[in-house]
Amino acid sequence: MSREEYAGAVALTGFGTYVPDQTVSGAEIAARSGIPEDVVTEKMGLRRKHVCPPEADHCSDMCVEAGRDALADAGVDPDEVDLVLYHGSEYKDHVVWSAAADIAARLGCSDAFATESYSLCAGAPIAIRQVKAQLLADHVDTALLVTASREEDLVDYDNERSSFMFNFGSGATAMVLESDAEPGQVRAHVHESAAITDGSFSRDVVMPAGGSARPASAETVQHGLHTLDVPDQQGMKERLAEVSLPNFREVAETAMERSSVEDVDFVSLTHMKRSFHELLCEELGCDPGSESYYLDDYGHVQSADQILALSEGLERGLVASGDSVLFLAAGTGYTWAATCLTWQS
Repeated sequence: MSREEYAGAVALTGFGTYVPDQTVSGAEIAARSGIPEDVVTEKMGLRRKHVCPPEADHCSDMCVEAGRDALADAGVDPDEVDLVLYHGSEYKDHVVWSAAADIAARLGCSDAFATESYSLCAGAPIAIRQVKAQLLADHVDTALLVTASREEDLVDYDNERSSFMFNFGSGATAMVLESDAEPGQVRAHVHESAAITDGSFSRDVVMPAGGSARPASAETVQHGLHTLDVPDQQGMKERLAEVSLPNFREVAETAMERSSVEDVDFVSLTHMKRSFHELLCEELGCDPGSESYYLDDYGHVQSADQILALSEGLERGLVASGDSVLFLAAGTGYTWAATCLTWQS
């Protein structure tokens, strides 16, 4: 693409990843939960996942590591950053606390304003959409997007109702987005996005205590009400089965149409059970083995999944210059979201 064609456009100029050293295998999760090992490793698609020790690798720590790598990859000095956006888990170092401000200060982004955006596991495409709009307006030229999750801490392996969350892993990713980047700095051109929310699912996944509806107390701790729960697991599963595939397709196809993209060469997809991942890839005309990367060595790392999958795809030679890349995600609430990019280097 010529410089003139992308004058005024938004580009991804760098990215970074971080995962903790500690891992838990699918076999260990099977032993802890009582679910057969082949169900965990094959159906749920989890060979292993990274987990954080209690005393280290908090969300801010992981974002700083990923953010530092993303800035270096982009060749951007921290004081050149105008905006730091945290779009990761609401479960972070402290409650009612700005991780974004802390991350910006620790990275030395002294001229940036810091803010946060929460779309749960649909966060990456939506965060890109939000930041792109700011980059196309005045006063923001360079933005750092960071995300992290250690929601594995909130999973109770004795609670069968929350079994679809047993794949929750820990880690962080970061992206640098810039307006008017020089051609040699562009890793990918950022195109258009789409999103759908079905709020009828808003109360299907909750942590029962700790919010204003039921403040934390000795009683809530004693009764184990500070882990994630799905009060009506079967009902949620049945209702989600009716809408999930159509909504994934709608946001993907809408983002592609808005971006003038006819075919996707690589899809960076939220971790989900293996059969649905393969079905969704096929619905989009992608080969699951060569045009996507399945995160069975990571599990589901909330809104970090898209960059983790892209990074692995690049390392394996699955993404080439000129390829159309689709970031496709979904998160409880329930929101489905997609963003199109054209990979350059």
